[in-house]
Amino acid sequence: MLELHESCIRLQLEATDKEGVLRELAGLVHHRCEPLEREQLDRVLLEREQVGSTGVGNGIAIPHGKVAGLEEILLGFGRSRKGILFDAVDNRPVHLFALILAPVSMADEYLRTLARISRILKDSDSRNRLLQATHRRDVQEIFRTVTD
Repeated sequence: MLELHESCIRLQLEATDKEGVLRELAGLVHHRCEPLEREQLDRVLLEREQVGSTGVGNGIAIPHGKVAGLEEILLGFGRSRKGILFDAVDNRPVHLFALILAPVSMADEYLRTLARISRILKDSDSRNRLLQATHRRDVQEIFRTVTD
């Protein structure tokens, strides 16, 4: 089972734009995949966004990508109370960001993880709970409640 580690959660992102959010999220998970270069994570996320925005609407973005040399799937979570313009499909600011980075060799698990995270964030109750969470443990619990 995948776990969203407490150290990979930021309840108030400092970034104010799309590129900044991607870099901040990559920084949140980097300690879990050293010795990979932090810039490699940034590059994977930026390149994925050039293909098409991962802003899926309803204030949600799920930045994701496959990283050569990564050994496990990494999850990160960030929240912006103000909202950040992210080229979302509905052109509304994004408040909730769920990051997924996966090894190149784990295509099936990567897709299952993406589907699972999507289910969590599409649920209006879960979104509201994530918006109101005051502790990182609260976010972890919300992510644990939806199973594969």
